Amino acid sequence: MTQFLVGKRVLLGVTGSIAAYKSPEIIRRLREAGAEVRVAMTENAKRFITPLTLQAVSGNPLHEALFDARAEAAMGHIELARWADAVLIAPATADFMARLAHGLADDLLTTLCLATQAPVALAPAMNQGMWKHLLTQENLRALQQKQVCIIGPGNGSQACGDVGPGRMAEPEIILEQLSAVFATAALAGLKVLVTAGPTHEAIDPVRFLTNGSSGKMGYALAEAAREAGAAVTLISGPVSLPKPGHMDCMSVTTAQEMYDAVMRKIPDCDIFLSVAAVGDYRCKKVHEQKIHKNQDAMTLELVRNPDIVASVGQLSPRPFIVGFAAETEHVIEQAQAKRERKGMDMIVANQVGRGAGMGADENEVTVIGKSRIHLPSMPKGPLARQLIMMIAKEYHNQ
Repeated sequence: MTQFLVGKRVLLGVTGSIAAYKSPEIIRRLREAGAEVRVAMTENAKRFITPLTLQAVSGNPLHEALFDARAEAAMGHIELARWADAVLIAPATADFMARLAHGLADDLLTTLCLATQAPVALAPAMNQGMWKHLLTQENLRALQQKQVCIIGPGNGSQACGDVGPGRMAEPEIILEQLSAVFATAALAGLKVLVTAGPTHEAIDPVRFLTNGSSGKMGYALAEAAREAGAAVTLISGPVSLPKPGHMDCMSVTTAQEMYDAVMRKIPDCDIFLSVAAVGDYRCKKVHEQKIHKNQDAMTLELVRNPDIVASVGQLSPRPFIVGFAAETEHVIEQAQAKRERKGMDMIVANQVGRGAGMGADENEVTVIGKSRIHLPSMPKGPLARQLIMMIAKEYHNQ
């Protein structure tokens, strides 16, 4: 099963092995599984397969150099390391395993593996004698102790004529085990309700009040909760994101509609992730016809929308509640006060504006629960997975 590869960004590294002829097939299957693929290769890999082939199959520019003058600050390896949800080296030679096991960063691929916060997986490919060698086995154990996922190798005939272990695993096995890297059992058996996106509050038939929420963080958290084994329900305001699979998805427009949907679903959930940027106010009067520009000024009378998180916090029994606080100033103080006021178990605080938070692809947050933990800026996918693991830990320790 490769369901957890949908929407993932996979960086494929190709090293100098005859098994590199299988790399295009791995790329093709990754893309069919719904992943976006970028490729980095070593100089020796070019002896077995051309850069043009890998670029054509992946649909993205190939990466070869440690320092890229076309990249921001000529540090393309850092940009790639931050981009990836997973790094897969297939094939991985004995030389590459040795250098990575000892923390060397003397080329693009080893540097990427050290710089990334994403999981790293290796599919070894080498002669059976090299695989069995004591030093290779020591390097293997060192990599496994460092939480590097090792896929294979398989047994069988090899290009040199030998027979034994060392063949790179077949592409379908590599994809299945790479997909499993994202699957955890941290929330197994639990039901998680997630709200995401903005709400729209009508002014007239063509205008509405809203905010800049894209829904990216909420959708990423819903996907991460599903990967953690939860049964997920996602209630989403108007966004342009595709609905994720393998979960119950509901679409709403207004704050009242989101409130009603949450209150219907909340009795059957264990954890409530209130990520949506719900409008605090709506127009007291919604004009039936378009308002025309007849005056220099116009006054709208607004009334409060129901407070979803506060309402859930007053329930007895109630689920474990995680909220979000998007603030422009005094972020920690505002978030802590909001957590206490609304009865949340945890709150995730972030500063918005200047390219951060709403609508951005990355986020930097502080998680406030029984303790306070700061998470540096990173793409919202990896951030969501870290947050879900923190939420799971605090839920099970309550």
